[in-house]
Amino acid sequence: MEHKIPQPCNLVTPAGTLGLDGLATISGHNPPAAAAMPPFRRWADLPPDLLCRIGESLDLKCYASARGACTAWRCALSPPSPSLLVVLDDARCCPSAASLPTHRSFELKAILSGGRCVGSSNGWLALSVCLYGGQSMFSLFNPITATEIILPPLIYESRWVSKLVFAPNPARDDFAAAAICDIDRLAYVTAGARRWAILDPVRLTGGDQLADVVYHEKGRVYCLTRYGDVHVLRLPERRRRKPIMVEDPAGPSSGPAIPLLSSPADRAALRFQGRRTQQQRNMRMICYEHRRWREQHPIAIPQATMKGTYCTDLFMPLRRVPPGSVGPDLNAPATVEPLSDGNLPFDPATSFAPPYNTVSVFTSAKNLVFCEGNMYQIWRNASCTVTLQLPGGGHRRVAENEVLVLRYYPRRQPCWDAVQDLGGYSVFVGRNNAVSMYAEGVLGLKGNCVYWIGGRGRDQGMVFDMATGRSTPCLPAAGVVPGAPQSTICWYFLSDMVNNCNNNEGRRVYQTRARVRADREQDMETEE
Repeated sequence: MEHKIPQPCNLVTPAGTLGLDGLATISGHNPPAAAAMPPFRRWADLPPDLLCRIGESLDLKCYASARGACTAWRCALSPPSPSLLVVLDDARCCPSAASLPTHRSFELKAILSGGRCVGSSNGWLALSVCLYGGQSMFSLFNPITATEIILPPLIYESRWVSKLVFAPNPARDDFAAAAICDIDRLAYVTAGARRWAILDPVRLTGGDQLADVVYHEKGRVYCLTRYGDVHVLRLPERRRRKPIMVEDPAGPSSGPAIPLLSSPADRAALRFQGRRTQQQRNMRMICYEHRRWREQHPIAIPQATMKGTYCTDLFMPLRRVPPGSVGPDLNAPATVEPLSDGNLPFDPATSFAPPYNTVSVFTSAKNLVFCEGNMYQIWRNASCTVTLQLPGGGHRRVAENEVLVLRYYPRRQPCWDAVQDLGGYSVFVGRNNAVSMYAEGVLGLKGNCVYWIGGRGRDQGMVFDMATGRSTPCLPAAGVVPGAPQSTICWYFLSDMVNNCNNNEGRRVYQTRARVRADREQDMETEE
């Protein structure tokens, strides 16, 4: 026997209609408002004005995290990058990131007193701290998380590093860095090494010197000279080194881990640790060099002390050993090759299209940058306005702070030629690892511009518009104290904000001609 399931329907009552929810609706009357439940609203549906008000009270770390919550929040909150790393003259150890798109300033963690910024990339800073005797201590510092990595000592007569670049996402047991340590010398260091490796002098033309370095993907460091010559430093492959664990005879230490470069307020919290890490060995080596200089100059500074805060293991007695017997560098070999044909010396007349072969000598400020898989040289006349007499006749006027952008064409001769725009992109050059980003439509930015740091007197953020050919200050001076003396250090970017030099999104990477020939010969041997 079949049973029919009654279908839902509205029942007619003398007072009105009985709906499916069991509530009677009187004919001609609407149900009360209390009976209707308000719809659930998602967090993504918060008004953009309210999100902006909330974002104004967040620090840089929380602000960046909020932008990554969902698409709606990312569209409502302006990106914090690019920013200018700014310090006040009366508080140079307390930097802030003055964001151009948000028109506000984000306070950052304090850096070590006396530290000099020699590089910036992916949210990290490369700091140089001058010690007594002219020696310098280098470290990588994250001003958002206060994470710090002490690099091994750089022992060289020059004692001056103009710029330092490093691989993204460094860690205490996994890092790679390269630096310009002289007019024609490069140095590099990898995790696990006890000191930097100093390479042989780069073969340059007479009067030329290294001017800029850019870290690219897969350990490639491109080096630019003041005359426009480019060399490629190939760092050894990064490998994470396993820490050597040495058991303490007295048992494991119960004290908390203490950062190697702590603030003055944390110095009283130092505890003696029973285990020795690579960071502590690096500091021991630096202390040895400092102590040796003090013993050689007892009269000049009899009571000299090292500036900085040390880990507790540094207070152990140091054994007098000559630097040569400390041990091998532990750095795998690296190579330096010219970008052009290594068999021929560099010649501006054959490398740059006229009149830039003549202008190259008079533009002292030069930088390298990668944009959309293409390599560019950024030239700036950092001196006064000059009028050049060209070899073929005619004149070329180069105004003060005029910027020239030249693109690399590997299959052309000359291989460098000027361009009039960057396809809507803008580049940011200076002490930072050069960055390119698409700036059209970004609040506070303009496309086809070169953002640089300099100017007359005190350094400040400047922007050169390729359309107008003029350099103007970056306005407004975001988030800084009005009228307070300040110094601009470098451009500061977060790692997840833009496409920088470490990314080419699968595009072709430029190689030296010698490397291309070697790869071609290897392919032919494989086919045979």
